[in-house]
Amino acid sequence: MAAPVMTRQRTDAAWIVVVLAGITAAMHIWKLPSAIPVIQAELDMSLVEAGVLLGLVQVAGMAGGLAVSLFAEMIGARRCLLIGLGLLFVGSVVGGFAETAGLLMACRAVEGAGFLLATVVAPGLIRANTPLRRVNTAVGFWSAYQGCATFVGLIASALVLQVTDWHTWWWIMAALTLVPVPLVLAFVPKDPAGDGNGPKAAVQRIGVTVRSPKPWVAGVVFGCYTIQWMAVVGFLPTVYQQNGVTGIWPGVLSAVVGGLNAVGAIATAPLLQRGVTARRLIIPTFILMGTTSLLTFAVDWTAVPRGIAIQFACVAAFSLVGAAIPSTLTRMAVDLAPPGGSTPAAMGLMQQIFNVGNFTGPAIVAWLATATGGWDSTWWMTCTFAALGIGLSLYLSEKRLGLSFAHR
Repeated sequence: MAAPVMTRQRTDAAWIVVVLAGITAAMHIWKLPSAIPVIQAELDMSLVEAGVLLGLVQVAGMAGGLAVSLFAEMIGARRCLLIGLGLLFVGSVVGGFAETAGLLMACRAVEGAGFLLATVVAPGLIRANTPLRRVNTAVGFWSAYQGCATFVGLIASALVLQVTDWHTWWWIMAALTLVPVPLVLAFVPKDPAGDGNGPKAAVQRIGVTVRSPKPWVAGVVFGCYTIQWMAVVGFLPTVYQQNGVTGIWPGVLSAVVGGLNAVGAIATAPLLQRGVTARRLIIPTFILMGTTSLLTFAVDWTAVPRGIAIQFACVAAFSLVGAAIPSTLTRMAVDLAPPGGSTPAAMGLMQQIFNVGNFTGPAIVAWLATATGGWDSTWWMTCTFAALGIGLSLYLSEKRLGLSFAHR
């Protein structure tokens, strides 16, 4: 009886460590928003340039999702995860020395490559190292990694930037990136010998996956979510500062919004376990995201008594409810690869698509704010992509995709 207990403990440790590594990787995205006003002033950057900097970490994901999946198929998922953490460490160390916008952007691109390497393989690692009856729980926690990283990253940066400069914060984050490395080595099983059977076989599996419409549609729906969430939450500290909120509170309020996204992602897992369909989760969620973003930005809350509190409640609901979309689609991704296909390729293709939203969202919102003279036009973008997501979600039926989430 002892052997099964040991096996289960090791399996549980494996997916927990992978989630921890993902949170650490994503914290590199969220170390930036609270520092944007300071970096803008120090490096003489415009608001649009700041939006590009915020989304730049996603460029690697836009261009290299499938390339990373090929890399993972050839060298193994665990090695890919470790290399990703290494690139994040290097990018953060060098970025801490940046004295020009160009060097900082280049370092953010390196961090983006590391983030992609770490996160593309994570769902597959979780799927491979988790008992079937616990997959929904494990993937639910993985879906919360971005929200957890947002909460921890924004809270930590708000506090750290009160006592030191952003350069030191970058170096602190570099050190934190090394924390999951020994845990991955200790608890995540080694990649099987000859795991990919050569580049030709890997390319064939990826080709089978790319020819399937399933990950393409799921990726675009995912992108309709990320383009909204990244833009809104990424600029929240700046919005709050411009609305007169001072001290650590812009970072703290934004962190709570991000943390609620993690809560929503984890809360979605039991719904998937009970067999609630993707469309029944995703379509109402897009409707609520559009409604709450409209209320958040279309109303001048500074002119309303306690308006900031009402605005915070609206954007908190936007983030909390919106988490059902990445949780559902990430759970879907681990089974979207067709027969003879590749799970890393399915996730890589989806990530390549939805990272377009991560990159363009902040830039679009910054352009709208600059062109219209304020953040009140943000809802134009969020509602447009909520409507597009609803339309595309009509394709996402489990019968059409050949999936069932219940009891998996």
